Amino acid sequence: MDELSPHPLVARARRLAADLLLPEAERVDQEGVPASHIEAVKRSGLLGVAAPVGYGGSGAPPAVQRETAEILAGACCSTWFVQTQHHTPVQTLVRGEAPVRDRLLGPLARGELLSGVAYAHLRSYPRRPVRVRRQGDGWRFDGTVPWYTGWGLNDVMLLAGATDAGEVVFAFAEARAQPGLRASPPMRLAALTAAHTVSLELDGLWLPADAVALHTSYEEWAAGDRVKTLHTSPAVFGVAEAALSLLDAEAAAPLRARLTTVRDRAYALASLPAQEERTEERLAVRAAAHEVLRAATTAAVVAGGGRALALTSRAQRLAREGLFLLVQGQTAQSRAAHLRMLGAACAPEDRR
Repeated sequence: MDELSPHPLVARARRLAADLLLPEAERVDQEGVPASHIEAVKRSGLLGVAAPVGYGGSGAPPAVQRETAEILAGACCSTWFVQTQHHTPVQTLVRGEAPVRDRLLGPLARGELLSGVAYAHLRSYPRRPVRVRRQGDGWRFDGTVPWYTGWGLNDVMLLAGATDAGEVVFAFAEARAQPGLRASPPMRLAALTAAHTVSLELDGLWLPADAVALHTSYEEWAAGDRVKTLHTSPAVFGVAEAALSLLDAEAAAPLRARLTTVRDRAYALASLPAQEERTEERLAVRAAAHEVLRAATTAAVVAGGGRALALTSRAQRLAREGLFLLVQGQTAQSRAAHLRMLGAACAPEDRR
């Protein structure tokens, strides 16, 4: 992006980060993302960054989507994580069924509503934490959603379950306690407790047919999801850049060079057509990006010394956010690739 004339959404993200997110980040980390932060994100137009212009969104190119994500994550990863859930429901509606698309895509694209997601459990298939079956002229959901972020902040959620026949159903529900839907107390986590994460118990939650955004075979959905989970999250680069900003120029220079190289590789791979999976290369780049993030956040703690262990320190917050990003969006495949890289790095040198 041209630094002299950034995209309007990049400029808004920078203002939001500088004026609100970064100054409040340590307090938010300890107290939780407040509704006022979400209202500020809604007003910024950033919830519509990937949404179609015809529905009130910006339809911004992928480079802008990635840059705004880096900015938000680097300023306050908890706020970024709550709002990033929103973009999958938007993209699902773009390709989804007409009734729910016509009802929700406009409000979501314009930032009038914030959506969460409850579908990552599908990646454990053939195990089915959430089961769904037809009931009358709608669908019944039963089971447990292990992780749901943004509870109490989101207006709606995109909920998914699997049928006995190996199909997956994605439908929208109001993000509130209701008959058939109960939330756990907020989880206490080592990082991003502020993001209001709970588990959801589903006991006969019924949703009408016109709430369904997608109904397809598991295999068809999983094929697209596998490629998406190979990508490196822009948040990795945003948090790493924030950590490097705490170092002096000499200490930051070599790490920033490594970061730039792996970011360029990751984004070049993300720009390839979906059918060009290049799985092993993507996994290697993803693991390499996390290693640069680990080095950058560790360097920030080292540079901060004992002061970095205070809960008011930005360095320790970024280090914990780096731990979170290690497992965010993780699959068995990406976990195995990263563990192989870590093992290879620790192998004894050949002394022959």
